[in-house]
Amino acid sequence: MEKKLFDDLLQSLKEAQAIAKGNTKASRRFEVALPDVKAVREKLGLSQSEFARLMGVSIRTLQNWEQHRRNPTGPDAALLKLVAAAPEVALSAWHSSAKLAA
Repeated sequence: MEKKLFDDLLQSLKEAQAIAKGNTKASRRFEVALPDVKAVREKLGLSQSEFARLMGVSIRTLQNWEQHRRNPTGPDAALLKLVAAAPEVALSAWHSSAKLAA
């Protein structure tokens, strides 16, 4: 690795550590708002168990999301955004996979 590149990377790590410790403010911060899980589920007309199956999570996890005790993260958050943006596509894919499993 080039020395300049290594030095830049090391400086970035030091800055990240200072931000994590609260010694420095981040230069940028991105907040991505998640859709309301319960509203998405109700818009689709699905029960909690059906929607949990669609999302690939337990009913308990879904209930925690709906009651704002937890928030979906990573792939779950991405899938939820897709379901909210294109519910007909999500339902079509879900029904197709349900037929294959039967």
